[in-house]
Amino acid sequence: MRTSSQSIVLAKALTKTFLRGREQVHAVEQVSFEIFPGEFVAITGPSGAGKTTLLNLIGCMESIDSGELQLLGNAVHQANDRQRTHIRREQLGFVFQHFGLMPTLTVAENVALPALFARRSAGERVEELLAKVGLQHRRNHRPKELSGGEMQRAAIARALVNRPALLLADEPTGNLDSAMGESIIELFRELKQDGLTLLVVTHNSALAQAADRQLHLVDGKLESERVQLAATGSTQLH
Repeated sequence: MRTSSQSIVLAKALTKTFLRGREQVHAVEQVSFEIFPGEFVAITGPSGAGKTTLLNLIGCMESIDSGELQLLGNAVHQANDRQRTHIRREQLGFVFQHFGLMPTLTVAENVALPALFARRSAGERVEELLAKVGLQHRRNHRPKELSGGEMQRAAIARALVNRPALLLADEPTGNLDSAMGESIIELFRELKQDGLTLLVVTHNSALAQAADRQLHLVDGKLESERVQLAATGSTQLH
């Protein structure tokens, strides 16, 4: 299943179709792109464009109908369920709009959870990440005692505990006000500076503009790529 690719993600004519009654819906259709180590890429587009489906394909949470997907040198399009689960657990971190924290666990316990599932020791790593996201003072609190921004920071720390090569985030600022959303954008900037590769689905224009590139989907197809011009803050279409 191993291939030789320097890309973190290499998608070629990636396609996913669903049945809705008798109708065939092309959620992702012939999408091709690459993501390289250390890049911060945003997937943008209107509701129903296929953004989350594309993220789920890259995150090994959905099977691929046709096309090729290489993820960290693994041919995901040829992988079975067990192999996709292994890639997902060992190489990827996930952040969701609704946080997904366990309400009965403390912040520190929530952050440690993926490491426990992977049978890894997480003590020092948890403390390092709580410091990174500014939640040391909240380590023994439960999610209901946190603000929305703090819950999302805890969720990001949890996603990083197993040292993933790629962080995937689906509308990470969707449930936050503008100030809390900006704090998450700044954290993503810091993670990129640390060398992490990020792929984010978002409707938030500020988050999209913080990325190096935007992949713009419409009706399941990659309509354009927008490269950020750091010096001017503008974008260039391809």
